[in-house]
This record gives sequence, C-alpha cells and structure tokens, in this order.
Amino acid sequence: MNLSYWELKNWFSNVDYTIVGSGIVGLHAALRLRERFPNAKILLLEKGVLPKGASTKNAGFACFGSLSEIMDDLNSHTEDEVISLIEKRWRGLQLLRKNLSDDALDFKPYGGYELFTEQDENLFQDCLRALPFVNEILRPLFKSDVFNKDVDRFNFKGTNEYLIFNPFEGQIDTGNMMQALLKKAHAATILILNQQTVTSYADKENAVEVVLKDFSFYSKKLLFATNGFSNQITNGAVKPARAQVLITEPIKNLDIKGTFHLDKGYYYFRNIGDRILLGGGRNLDFETETTTEFGETEIIQNRLEELLKEVILPEKDFKIAHRWSGIMGIGNSKNPIVSQLSNNVYCGVRLGGMGVAIGSLIGQELADLI
Repeated sequence: MNLSYWELKNWFSNVDYTIVGSGIVGLHAALRLRERFPNAKILLLEKGVLPKGASTKNAGFACFGSLSEIMDDLNSHTEDEVISLIEKRWRGLQLLRKNLSDDALDFKPYGGYELFTEQDENLFQDCLRALPFVNEILRPLFKSDVFNKDVDRFNFKGTNEYLIFNPFEGQIDTGNMMQALLKKAHAATILILNQQTVTSYADKENAVEVVLKDFSFYSKKLLFATNGFSNQITNGAVKPARAQVLITEPIKNLDIKGTFHLDKGYYYFRNIGDRILLGGGRNLDFETETTTEFGETEIIQNRLEELLKEVILPEKDFKIAHRWSGIMGIGNSKNPIVSQLSNNVYCGVRLGGMGVAIGSLIGQELADLI
C-alpha cells in the first residue's frame, strides 16, 4: 500500500494501543483504555466491513444459560466455576446496559423459557430434579429463584405442557448495540479501520511490529479480541464454532414474546417484533461447523425449518426472509481466556457463545491487563 505522509502520521505513527477485532470485546477494551489513558493513541483494526465474527450476527439474547445448559456445565466444571461463570455473565449484562442504556439496546425484559420436546422427557425430569439445587446456588447472586416450572401458553406442538421460566432474561437489538458502541468509540477519538487483516506480528521488547497485508507499523501494545478466530494465537485453546440462523417474514397475530431455548441450548429462538428468529443445530454436524467460514448447510437449515413447522409455528403460515451465520469461540473450558501472550501482546477470547453477556466485562478485563 502506497501510504501518504498524512496517513502514516495520523493513523500509523506513535500508536500506543492496537486492538485487533472491533466487536463487543474490542470496543469495550478500547473504551476502557481511553478511560485509563486519556491521551493515548488507540487504533482498532477490523478485518470485516462490520465487526466480523458474532458481534453483529448474534441472536440478541440477554441471557446467562438455560437450566439444562447449567446442569451440563456442572458435569464438566466445578460448582464454584459454574457460579463464577454465571456471575460474570450477569455482571457483563448489567455493565452493557449501564454503558449503553436500555433504550439504546432496545432491551425488552420478556424473560426466557426452556421448552422440551416429547423426546426430551428424561431431560425435563432431570431439570425438575435439579431445579431446587440450581436455584439455591444462584440465590446469593439473584436474591430470588431464577428458574420456575410454568405452563406452556404459546401453543408449541410436540412439547411438554410445562416450560422452565427464567424472569431474568431479556432481548436486545444486536444492530443497535453495535452502532451505539461504535458511536461511543468515535466520540472517544478511537481510530477504527475496517477491512484490515493482521497477517502476523513480532514482539520487539519495546513495541510490537504489526504486519498487515501490504505494510507494517509499530504499536507499543497489541491486544487481540478475535474470539472465534483465535485458534492460532492460543495454540488451539479456542476453536471456531459456526452458528446458523434464519428469520421469518412478519407473521400475523404472533403471540410469542421472549427468548427460548431447546435441546440444552443447541437451538434457540425469539421474536423480533412479529418475526421469529431461530438458530442453532451445530450438534447435527460438529465437524463441519468447526470452521471460520461463513455459510449455511442444507442439513441444519432443513432442521431449523422443520422445527418452525412442527414445533414453534405449527398452525401458522410463514416464509423465510433471510439466513446467515456467525462464528463463536469455544473450547474445552467455558472460562474465557484473558491473558498476556508475550511482553507486549494480550488477548481476551473464548466467550463460549455468551458474547453479549460477557463481552463487555472481558473487554474491560483485557484492557486492565496493561
């Protein structure tokens, strides 16, 4: 790239902090650095036209885990770890709402529901047995019961007549959230450059050489907020997980309001006004969905449509308006990685499909490593 004197001077000289990834984590890290270092030069590099990954592609769930997900986590993590994870997610949601305001997020406190198909009767019974214990361990955080058995009033088909209700869940508008964050970043004189891919970097003791496709520059510190695209920098501790989503055209007399979980969280849906957004199905083909490539597959999209027709909207006509996918970052542990990689290089990654909930908190923790 043939850069001018002005471009070099204003964007790529005397850079204090370079953040790779302009999603929820990257923007919160930049804003936190601006709080701590009012005169610093902060540069955000984003490889997409918009924040590429999941920040502008997620379903807009303000949630911290369904009952069956939490039970699943208790099988692979200690009780203290699970409580700590939920606390982080809850604190992160409160931080996001405080930083941006409920109006900016279009936050709707409709609550969340977990439903169970007739084939999931054993899982439902397991959830009922675990419900008092999970409520007990979460009571110090929420000051009341989180999960309650409730009658299904949504006319779902082929499901148990009871749901598990969580009054602490809500919905947000993902696009509004990211626009509000970007506005705050611009107002804080944080430089954001899109369609810039970091191909490599070299920590040189006093600064980091950041290599882009056509040129390189130096930054005192380099922070990675690349979540699902962090496999290489974490030596495989983060694996990409593609999530496929669809949304319907508006549906007349739609009486579904809330966020809904199915099959241990592998499927999730919500209303957006009078539309239904439905995503998930990664468990149908884990191997194919462990990818950083965006796209949709027939096996998963067919299953999503089947769920709409047979379970969610059995008595309504609907049309699919749009389909898309996002890339999450997962691993053997659901604990996020916020760490120093070398003298001047840091990362805040592996959000475990809970980026909306913990992204703000992880961004601040990443910035506070410096």
